[in-house]
Amino acid sequence: MSIDPPGSGSTVRRIMLGASLRRLREGSGLTRDQAGFHIRASESKISRMELGRVGFKTRDVEDLLTLYGVDDNAERRALLEMVREANTPGWWHKYSAELPTWFSTYVGLEEAASLIRTYEVQFVPGLLQTAAYARAVYQLGNPDLSPEKIERRVHLRMQRQERFTQKDGPRLWAVIDEATLKRTIGGQKVMAEQLQHLLAVAALPNITIQVMPFKFGMHAAEGGAFSILRFPESDLSDVVYVEQLWGALYLDKREDIDPYLTAMEQLCVESTTPGGTVELIGGLLRKM
Repeated sequence: MSIDPPGSGSTVRRIMLGASLRRLREGSGLTRDQAGFHIRASESKISRMELGRVGFKTRDVEDLLTLYGVDDNAERRALLEMVREANTPGWWHKYSAELPTWFSTYVGLEEAASLIRTYEVQFVPGLLQTAAYARAVYQLGNPDLSPEKIERRVHLRMQRQERFTQKDGPRLWAVIDEATLKRTIGGQKVMAEQLQHLLAVAALPNITIQVMPFKFGMHAAEGGAFSILRFPESDLSDVVYVEQLWGALYLDKREDIDPYLTAMEQLCVESTTPGGTVELIGGLLRKM
């Protein structure tokens, strides 16, 4: 099965094409180093291609298909068509000046995902933020940014949210540390609006919000915030996204993903039920 929601095709195709090239290489018994030598590239470039993290040149893919023994014309045409689609910019490309390159990759993956599970300890997850809250977060973290650039970033964040409020949109399952909800960002009015927004979106059928309460103290995700993205294509593995101060980690190997899946499952068990979340947020609003 293939999906092509607006703007996501390039990322999906890049990942699928990379996965196809990896299977073909492994099936031919060749190493990444050997494949790289054949197209005058390094082993690391082959690795990035197979992970879907770089653009593809038609000539490189043609040469690799020949090396891997792919001589069926229909199969070659299908894979080369994916090269064209993989190199088509997504809708967020117009925001490239405002986005770090490592985050552009995430936005593309987010657009392609059918399920996003996220744990946040510092701020309300970006996909659940109001414009005012997002603006305050950007101003705190980027004091030198001009108001115009901040507004463009806020607008991008609001656009990213649109898929999750549409009928048949992807699922979003967020676990938020209780400290996040008690940390006033942007002033009391902004925070009250943000809490009310959480109550509103929590009522949507495809959005689940849980809160990790203080009472548990140490818990399974003491290492910090992370997200797990799942895709409808059976060929694509889950991707774990871990954001750092000046970059991010993208993990897609089973041995790297499993600890995060375990931690997320434990977080969901220990956190409030969706009904308990509504009760907790409602209580915070009454105290404001």
